Amino acid sequence: MRIDIVTVLPELMQSPFAASIMQRAQDKGLVEVHFHNLRDFATNRYKQVDDYQYGGGAGMVLMAQPIHDCFSMLMAQRQYDQVIYMTPDGKTLNQGIANRLSCYQNLLILCGHYKGVDQRIRDKYITMEISVGDFVLSGGELAACVLCDAVIRLIPGVLNDETSALTDSFQDNLLAPPVYTRPAEFLGMKVPEVLLSGDFSKIDDWRADQAYEHTRQRRPDLLSEE
Repeated sequence: MRIDIVTVLPELMQSPFAASIMQRAQDKGLVEVHFHNLRDFATNRYKQVDDYQYGGGAGMVLMAQPIHDCFSMLMAQRQYDQVIYMTPDGKTLNQGIANRLSCYQNLLILCGHYKGVDQRIRDKYITMEISVGDFVLSGGELAACVLCDAVIRLIPGVLNDETSALTDSFQDNLLAPPVYTRPAEFLGMKVPEVLLSGDFSKIDDWRADQAYEHTRQRRPDLLSEE
């Protein structure tokens, strides 16, 4: 997979991609991540990429021209499966979206900033708009990092145990069941006997029951989506 990220703050994004799973995925050659500084496509000596909005009002808007020039350069080199705009008014990111995106080969992500981007860019180029929640960040860079982490870990070969992602919370609309590790007793609290039994059929049944109960108590809305 190749991910191209267009941003005014590439330095803000470099650290998350240089550690842990996202770094491992790149080291294995399973994903390429490229940052493109929008200011490199500015046309004046001040590297301006934002301007006041028509009609007045507080806040600046990312200009159409730098984004258009950047997108044109990238799209001349490859075809993108999705052109994604990170914005608070997009569709809220969930596991299903991450699952679908992990199957693509080329993704282009635009990080919103200030009051957003010129609507004409959204109308012409954007195929998917994604939010990470009902709140506003200073820019789309951190949201793009969240999206990439959710997607990249699903690519086959990224995780050491490829079945791990299949048992994460929100797969099958259920939260994950409780998990335990050694010691078997800690501060008087014991690991459930079934997990020590070696009977994997019973363990699977216990985990399924616990996942359902955990979801019923904490996120009953997920059960209503079945």
